[in-house]
Amino acid sequence: QVQLVESGGGLVQAGGSLRLSCAASGRTFSNYAMGWFRQAPGKEREFVAAISRYGRNTYYVDSVKGRFTISRDNAKNTLYLQMNSLKPEDTAVYYCAAGPTAQTMGSLGRTDYWGQGTQVTVSS
Repeated sequence: QVQLVESGGGLVQAGGSLRLSCAASGRTFSNYAMGWFRQAPGKEREFVAAISRYGRNTYYVDSVKGRFTISRDNAKNTLYLQMNSLKPEDTAVYYCAAGPTAQTMGSLGRTDYWGQGTQVTVSS
């Protein structure tokens, strides 16, 4: 069992930045690829970014490439999402997730565990 707790969400103006964190507990953190998903009002949950177990590989949805950076600190059991140049369309609840591989999290949405989500609101 893995517990995931997101933090760092909030309200920012377009063009601003936020850094989301996801603290993991339970099973060994480095056993899992990690990722971020988001869900905007009235829309399906979508993949945002994923990172492999030791951070060697990362994947991003096209809409955030060049703006968002996913990273992890296995010694701290923590996943991060640095979000720069935020746009109103980034507004969503962001969810941390753990899964078997970063590639399948990105391509198939394969996840084993979810956090409770943190709200990100970007004003125009």
